[in-house]
Amino acid sequence: MTEEAEAKAPQAVPAVSVVGPGDGETIVLGTTHMRVLEDGSHTGHRLAIAESVLAPHSQGPPQHRHARHDEGFYVLSGTVRFTVGDEDHDATTGTLVMVPPGTPHTFANPTDQPAVMLSTFTPDLYVQYFRDLQEGPAGGRPLTPEANIAAMMRYATEPATDLD
Repeated sequence: MTEEAEAKAPQAVPAVSVVGPGDGETIVLGTTHMRVLEDGSHTGHRLAIAESVLAPHSQGPPQHRHARHDEGFYVLSGTVRFTVGDEDHDATTGTLVMVPPGTPHTFANPTDQPAVMLSTFTPDLYVQYFRDLQEGPAGGRPLTPEANIAAMMRYATEPATDLD
C-alpha cells in the first residue's frame, strides 16, 4: 500500500466510554471511598479520573511529590484542606486545585461533613497505586507507613520528608 493510500484508508475511531452513576471500579482505602471513572484504558493512558468521598475528619496521605504526573482535584461538595509545603488551602465546592510534578502536597477533610472530589491523573499511572494499597490489607498484609512508601516509589512518587 502506498503512503497516499494509507493516508486515505479509514482510521479506527476509539469507542466512547460512558460510566453511569453506579458504575466504575470501587477502591476502599480506610475511610476514603474512590470510584475509578477512567483508568486510562480509554485514553491511551494519557488521563485517569476518579471520584473520592472523604469521610469527616479524615486524614489523607503524608505529603508527597509525584515525579511523572500532574494531579488535579475538583471539589464537588464539602471542604477539602490541601497542604502544599507549609501552606494550607481550604478548597470548598467548585474549587479546582492542580498539582504539577515535583510539588509537595496532601489533603484532608477537617470538617464534620463528607467531602467529595473529582481527581485527574495525567498520565494515568497513579491509579494502580490505589489498587496496590487496597490489595495489601485484602491479602493479609498490613498497610503500614513503610508499605505505603514502597507502593508510592513504584509509581514515581516519594514522601516529602524535608517537610516533616
